[in-house]
Amino acid sequence: MKYILPIAMAIALSGPAFAQTPAANPDPNTPAVTTQDSAMPMEPAKGANSFTEHQAMKRIEAKGFTHVTGLAKDKDGVWRGKAQKGGASHDVALDYQGNVFPH
Repeated sequence: MKYILPIAMAIALSGPAFAQTPAANPDPNTPAVTTQDSAMPMEPAKGANSFTEHQAMKRIEAKGFTHVTGLAKDKDGVWRGKAQKGGASHDVALDYQGNVFPH
């Protein structure tokens, strides 16, 4: 009987440990930031994207695109819009790693 209170307290205090949120990026194959040593993925990585619209536009322009318009973040956290490069219009995407994808 004298052990019931300590056991109940231990159970009550261990509850928050089970309620922790999962890692922001559970897949180690998609690092948070792409480096020059990282292989370019085939498609934009899904995940929480912290780039602002202005930062996304600047990243896309840094890859040689101009006239970036219509940028909007989709449900997967990928910035998507239109841009021009080499006189042609392209759909473009920017993932949370900073990768730019012309489509």
